[in-house]
Amino acid sequence: MQIDRRQLALPVLAIGLLGMVAAFAGSADEDAVAKNVEAFRAAQFALDAKGLDALCATELSYGHSDARVEDKATFIKNATTNRNAKTLSLAYQDVKISIVGPAAIVRFNWASESEAIADGKKSATKLHVLMNWQKQGTDWKLLSRAATRL
Repeated sequence: MQIDRRQLALPVLAIGLLGMVAAFAGSADEDAVAKNVEAFRAAQFALDAKGLDALCATELSYGHSDARVEDKATFIKNATTNRNAKTLSLAYQDVKISIVGPAAIVRFNWASESEAIADGKKSATKLHVLMNWQKQGTDWKLLSRAATRL
């Protein structure tokens, strides 16, 4: 059987187009995750329980830099109530997002400044954070988070 270049052109073109579609889909997912990461940061800063609830998976495992691990309900409650300090600033720096199928790996440096309610003393917190987001239907939800002190 003889195959000429014209017979190979269509499959080669199709494979190239599929690669371009995958690249655009990956960047759309990356943009969606980036939007959710920023929405999560804003909800944390604003102590917005409804916002955090909408962004977190039911199965959330939220790990703190002091080794505490919380489920979704506990995390949201602790993040939005019974505060002994007021957050003055919160930035996610050097955010890196990698999409792997229906999962997204997000790494960044957390930089915040807070003020103790009791005495007004200011303190800074610097952490390295790893977040895992999962695509559930058409939405990206935070599935797990872990942090270490810098």
